[in-house]
Amino acid sequence: MRSAPTILHLDMDAFYASVEQASKPSLRGKAVIVGGLGPRGVVATASYEARRFGVHSAMPTAQARRLCPNGAYLVPRFSLYRAVSDTVMGLLRELSPLVEPLSLDEAFVDLEAGGTAWDAASARAAGERLRADIAAATGLSGSVGLAGSKMLAKVASEEAKPDGLLLIEPGTERALLAPMPVRTLPGVGPATGEHLRRAGITTVGELAEAGEDELVRLVGRAHGVGLYRMALGLDDRPVVAERDAKSVSVEDTFDVDLHDRVRIRTEVQRLADRCVGRLRASGHSGRTIVLKVRRYDFSTLTRSETLRGPTDDPAVVREAAARLLEGVDTTGGVRLLGVGVSGLADYTQEDLFAQSLAGAAAGAEGAGPGVQGAVQPAAGAEGAGGSEAASEGPGAAGADRAAEPAHERHWPAGSDVSHAVYGPGWVQGSGVGRVTVRFEQPGSAPGRVRTFRVDDPDLAPADPLPLVGHGEAPSAETAEGAGSGPGTP
Repeated sequence: MRSAPTILHLDMDAFYASVEQASKPSLRGKAVIVGGLGPRGVVATASYEARRFGVHSAMPTAQARRLCPNGAYLVPRFSLYRAVSDTVMGLLRELSPLVEPLSLDEAFVDLEAGGTAWDAASARAAGERLRADIAAATGLSGSVGLAGSKMLAKVASEEAKPDGLLLIEPGTERALLAPMPVRTLPGVGPATGEHLRRAGITTVGELAEAGEDELVRLVGRAHGVGLYRMALGLDDRPVVAERDAKSVSVEDTFDVDLHDRVRIRTEVQRLADRCVGRLRASGHSGRTIVLKVRRYDFSTLTRSETLRGPTDDPAVVREAAARLLEGVDTTGGVRLLGVGVSGLADYTQEDLFAQSLAGAAAGAEGAGPGVQGAVQPAAGAEGAGGSEAASEGPGAAGADRAAEPAHERHWPAGSDVSHAVYGPGWVQGSGVGRVTVRFEQPGSAPGRVRTFRVDDPDLAPADPLPLVGHGEAPSAETAEGAGSGPGTP
């Protein structure tokens, strides 16, 4: 616990949804929901406008549509989110060499280690400067908490939301925490919160009054001691600069359960190739291949096989995933498939040594949900959304999609496209052989919409355009042309 509030916690506001609003001028100030769009989709992030209707992350998309029928429902575009995150993390590293990312949109910073702050006044100045720099570079807002410990800095940033800054002066921690619900503290989930409520403990102040012995009796020694320290505002954890990735994985949820064994094998091969693409992009190789199968009854199985050495060879990963699939009973149907690689290294063995050990180390586990295609850090990324989120859509793999026959193209809402005549735009919706596109881009005025046949040869998937302030802004000529095509507003 420090005597000065020199630990900063940044939490970007409704990050995915805010990036979409900044990227799509017609959505600014409107309800935006990012996540899986199919019948089994889950909300990853909702804008503050959507939250007024009761929409929140991890909610089934179908329920969100009932609460907010007029919202814009979009697939995630993780490549753009990562690019914006890199800009934000770069600004944090200008403050200090000790930056601990927790997810794409959240991180701790040790301001003292960077010589940026040494007391409350300098810490506040650094926090305000950071918020201004983020807004200038990305057009987005972030909330900042400043305190003498990581726990309190995180509490402060949550209290500062949205688009605010809160500094907790050392010595005021207990008074600030006392009236807050116990769920405010890290590690107090629904089950622990309910257990404490039944014992008559609903606020942090009541936790502190209960005492360490009573909390140990209620929730066990390890958890009880930790809860008591947090209730007193005590936290000595340092900011750790590196949080090494543990695994790389991709997964897809299917709108209709798959029963055809050949189709299932094909999907596993496709996922293996995507996973290797992510693996190489992250600069890693890995030793353990993992197959995840969620069956029709929601039971989830994982199977794994450990190789003799790390690999990033797609053929090796495909073969291992296929072997693992042979040991899984898919009778009754499959709703989700995933392929991952763990045991990561920053080098690759010769192919001779990247062959699998005889037999698979198989084990059925209840695997928790994860963000598709994400590089998973040592601690779970927050704000990532619920379990069956959508894949990134055409823009994430434009080359692969463009090579598909036109009649096989899919146009998920929110994905990026480019038209030979009208230029860049994004998909508003598709169905009955038609796709509706709004032609606008970051920095332009809200654009017009136009509808095409899904097999229109002039329409193609595209990569996301950078945000204004994040890379080059579109020229005035380009911005003007984006909204000048015929169609209805």
